[in-house]
Amino acid sequence: MKTSETRRVLDQLNSYFVAAGLFSLAVNILYLASPLYMLQVYDRVMTSGSVATLIMLTLALLVALGALAGLDAVRALVLTRASVRLDRLLATRVIEASVRQPENKGRPLRDLDAFRQALTGSGIHAAFDLPWAPIYVLIIFLLHPALGFFALGACAVLILLALANEWLTREPLREANEAAARNYGFTEASLRNAEVLDSMGMMKGLLGRWSDDRLRLLDRQSVASDRAAAMSSLIRFVRLAMQSLMLGLGAYLALERMTSIGTLFAATLLLGRALQPVEQLVGAWRGLVAAKASYVRVRDMLDAVPQRAAAMSLPRPTGALAVEALTFVPPNTPRVALRNVSFQLDPGDAMGLIGPSGAGKSTLVRHIVGVLRPTGGAVRLDGADVLTWPREQLGQHVGYLPQDIELFSDTVAANIGRLRTDAEADAEIVKAAQLAGVHEMILRLPEGYNTQIGEGGAALSGGYRQRIALARAVFGMPSLVVLDEPSSNLDSDGDAALAECMARLRELGSTVIIVSHRPSTLGAVNKILYLRDGVIELFGKRDEVIAVLNDRAKTAVMPRGSQVPA
Repeated sequence: MKTSETRRVLDQLNSYFVAAGLFSLAVNILYLASPLYMLQVYDRVMTSGSVATLIMLTLALLVALGALAGLDAVRALVLTRASVRLDRLLATRVIEASVRQPENKGRPLRDLDAFRQALTGSGIHAAFDLPWAPIYVLIIFLLHPALGFFALGACAVLILLALANEWLTREPLREANEAAARNYGFTEASLRNAEVLDSMGMMKGLLGRWSDDRLRLLDRQSVASDRAAAMSSLIRFVRLAMQSLMLGLGAYLALERMTSIGTLFAATLLLGRALQPVEQLVGAWRGLVAAKASYVRVRDMLDAVPQRAAAMSLPRPTGALAVEALTFVPPNTPRVALRNVSFQLDPGDAMGLIGPSGAGKSTLVRHIVGVLRPTGGAVRLDGADVLTWPREQLGQHVGYLPQDIELFSDTVAANIGRLRTDAEADAEIVKAAQLAGVHEMILRLPEGYNTQIGEGGAALSGGYRQRIALARAVFGMPSLVVLDEPSSNLDSDGDAALAECMARLRELGSTVIIVSHRPSTLGAVNKILYLRDGVIELFGKRDEVIAVLNDRAKTAVMPRGSQVPA
């Protein structure tokens, strides 16, 4: 069975867990100092009356307790280092997988943080101390069998209560975690559409749906919390009662001359120490269950988006594009989004991709830039599958302007330069802005290229954002430029700048694919592909395809009974 990526990462933390286990060994051995002190004080000092012996025992106890506190702190530091190491091993991988699965947005990183924080919580410390409970019970047996059987029964009762707590809270906690994920996802999606919600008066409906989901979340959390609180109080009562009863049993045995006063106090301390990890685990159970759920989500996401294998660097592509029998069936749906799509483009070609809504145009261009993995077939750039190209290298040679424009909360220059900060990028940034026809507009901004554009480009108009995104797409003169509805927010000047940009790209040998219906942009292409229901209906030279579409349109509007001219 194949080991998951997260399991392999946890295996790399084994040295930290082994070290924490060794420190737990030392901590729990040193904890025996208090029971031993009780035995010696009551059974030796009280009978001998030696003050010197009492002082020496007290000093030894203080040294042992100091060492215990120090080693416990070191154990906490080790687990903190394990938490930091886990983040370093997985955080970048989680972000990379989230980019390739954008529907997850920021949730995977929150899940990683929740799981990472569990490594430093009280639950993990209790888990390291729990294996010592049988050893403490065994020592109580050595003090007196009756006390040992009582301690064994007390541990059994607490463990049964802990299992009852897990059984009572399992389902509510699972439902609460699922409801929380849905509620957070709905909230994030709503905030991304804040302008629509506000302008169209949809807040009441939104808050109604949000409140319903939130109430279900709070209801499940309340049920789980109420049950956990009740069980935690019951377990605390049982622990205190058992310790008191242990003291009473020890006193009875002492009265019957079957054991000593020191033994009853030592046994009571040992029983408290044996029961303490169980109580701590019950108190931390809710957090541990949530951390496990977070771990499972991170594991499943990384398994669904495997890490790309290191690939050999390839020469700069010329822009020759070949789409070979491309087929795509979206996950969890029987619908075929693309079916056996095949075409070729030569360097310098510009292709218009047209078709009705839902035809699969955006899905096709996302495959072309390597964002989606096809169910069958391949997309090749200069003969190499785009999925086998090293991503950083392929990104230098591909420009992509998606339908939904996402700009970074940074300067105009950083957005155009694809977050490059080296001095050599400055000239390329200006060159890209000039090619996109946005250079003069940028210079009119308050700080020019150094203007901060806000979250998602909130400080800019839709046209500004689209033209800056176009400049980013052509930054570095990529060999392949893919533009998905690049003129949706452009005015006539923007349309003219786009057409001029496409013409210039063709002159420089770049291959251009544009999804658009505007004649001004289709006039700059030399080929057109007409897609319907994920299938190519027409592909060829622009004028020939447009002529066929015009003939179809004339036929569709002819009166019934008329004939199509031969």
